[in-house]
Amino acid sequence: MTAQSSRTAEIRHRAKSRDGTAEALLKDLLRDLFQVDASNVKINHDQYSLNSLNGFFDTEDGEFFFKFHQEEGEEVMSGEYYRADILAKAGLPVDQPVLMSVLPGEQILVYRRRRDPRFSDVLRELDLSDDPRRRAMAVAAERKLNHEVLDVYLETLHPITPDQAAAEPVNRLFFERLIDPATGAFPGGRFKSFYVDREFAFPGASLSWDEFSNTRFRINGVEYAETVGDLFVASHARIDPRRLADAGGVTAHGDAHNANVWFSESGDAASLSFFDPAFAGEHVPTLLAEVKTTFHNVLAHPLWLYDPAVAAEIYDAKAELSGGVLDVTTNWTPSPVRKDLLGVKAADMWKLLLKALDDRGILPDDWRRVVKLSLFLCPTLVMNLRAGATFHNPTSSLIGFSLAVMAGSEPVAGTDFLTEFFDAIDPRAGA
Repeated sequence: MTAQSSRTAEIRHRAKSRDGTAEALLKDLLRDLFQVDASNVKINHDQYSLNSLNGFFDTEDGEFFFKFHQEEGEEVMSGEYYRADILAKAGLPVDQPVLMSVLPGEQILVYRRRRDPRFSDVLRELDLSDDPRRRAMAVAAERKLNHEVLDVYLETLHPITPDQAAAEPVNRLFFERLIDPATGAFPGGRFKSFYVDREFAFPGASLSWDEFSNTRFRINGVEYAETVGDLFVASHARIDPRRLADAGGVTAHGDAHNANVWFSESGDAASLSFFDPAFAGEHVPTLLAEVKTTFHNVLAHPLWLYDPAVAAEIYDAKAELSGGVLDVTTNWTPSPVRKDLLGVKAADMWKLLLKALDDRGILPDDWRRVVKLSLFLCPTLVMNLRAGATFHNPTSSLIGFSLAVMAGSEPVAGTDFLTEFFDAIDPRAGA
């Protein structure tokens, strides 16, 4: 372990080797932090742990589940992880940890072990084999959770200062991945290390960063106005935390992707509850609050972000570069359950939340731009999308960048399912 790395960073790094050293370090960490003697330590190697680690252990007091999130350079970042009581006090359904550490580089939550599946696992099964009855149960549970979350947003919506907006840890998922965490230099952080001066390999085309960053996308016949390079530069300017105070702030989880949500069945109904509130806050910029859930629970599926090898077996994607345009053809499409979930997000969350902001006179004129740029940053900075850099292959990489561009840019002409989504949630449409 280097002088700069944290213990959680070292555990995440060693877990990749699966040689038992990560488990030994984790036992030491649990003993030092909580004075517990852990046995049967098991680290989960699942596709959803892109920036975190989770697993199980036993003590003489029973069975436990642990999870921690770890960002590179987190020791010099603003904000505090794991203010776990915030969501419970606001009345949201959230599993409370029995042990918690918020020390820099040693943030970890410990829960009593549950046998409920994560909502992400339930939905993956529906992606692969649709079951209308079970899909209806899942969508109803999602709708109920959205109503509960929206009630909290509307109750806690309040003016915030630029300093309050900048202090929220949710910014680590967006702006702070664009910059060097120590100096603030742009390009920096994940953006620079993932993409700048790198090579991009797709089925039918290979590009340098200079080429790729200046190339527009045409996806299944729809051309988009901005390049990937344009969108990163625009995100650095507009998703600056101090500029996000204009739409007020709310109490929010901030990172409620469905691998952080339990699915509990009771007869023909199901309920959802949060865990791992690593980025929870009381002054979360309102337009950021639902971004991660919208992208990672809908647009990242089916399969391409979390199961790229499977996606390459099921979907086709090809690219042809000509005249500064990357012409993409793909048969990827949202599955029935993801379409239903996007409909819930539109009707039961975004439309009502944006209307509330507009009614209170704090909806920025460029709200659509803010949300689209934030959606663009979700897949591009959660993991390296370049083929061969981590788990992505040329097909999944092309699908991923295509979805990122569709999320971030407006079409030059024509429409797509995301254009229709944004038109549907616009509170000023037809005014």
